[in-house]
Amino acid sequence: MQRLGGRVIHMDETSSSVKKGESLEDSIAVMAGYADVVVLRHPEPGARAANYCRKPLLNAGDGVGEHPTQALLDVFTIREEIGTVNGLTITMVGDLKHGRTVHSLARLLTLYNVQIRYVSPPNLGMPLHIVQFVASKGISQEQFDTLEEALPDTDVLYMTRIQRERFPSQEEYEKACGLFVMTPQLMTRAKRKMVVMHPLPRVFEISPELDSDPRAAYFRQAECGMYVRMALLAMVLGKC
Repeated sequence: MQRLGGRVIHMDETSSSVKKGESLEDSIAVMAGYADVVVLRHPEPGARAANYCRKPLLNAGDGVGEHPTQALLDVFTIREEIGTVNGLTITMVGDLKHGRTVHSLARLLTLYNVQIRYVSPPNLGMPLHIVQFVASKGISQEQFDTLEEALPDTDVLYMTRIQRERFPSQEEYEKACGLFVMTPQLMTRAKRKMVVMHPLPRVFEISPELDSDPRAAYFRQAECGMYVRMALLAMVLGKC
């Protein structure tokens, strides 16, 4: 918003009437009176406030639910890197159960002719309702146990972190860690023009040694996010 020439009003639960017990609906209604567009990031999946907002309301992530603007920038990045989305095999890796970015991306990819592959630790697979939605659109889906098995035919490798904040204990978190790590050695199995993406932040799942590989697109992906979100803000404000 600042790059578009606007200003930002920030509100969170530690510095607002939320700590006094104000509801999400009331907070949104008040903020909508101060702003031209409201961007909501909320820890609860499915948090709804659109009916109480008189201004455009953008979902910036709702817990383990969805992250629609990330999906838009992901598809834009794929188009920038490869030139098209159609005909590609996209492999999603990591915590697919809690990863809101892959939930939204899988849904958006159903608008294209793609094949989707999933690689995840036990009990952290893609939620059934997402798998069923993708299947209802006629999109091919496959589950793989190892990166090595899924990698050779992959066009876009979408890595995600194992999210510590989603686990009830450190022990359960550590059980899921370290199973899928992308290294330069593993990249020798990949296509010469494969693209590696990540919604960031990364922890251990992509080796820093991979950053110099031209197929490592995650920092370019982050930059694309700024442009896509600028365009989205301009669009909902009627400026383009």
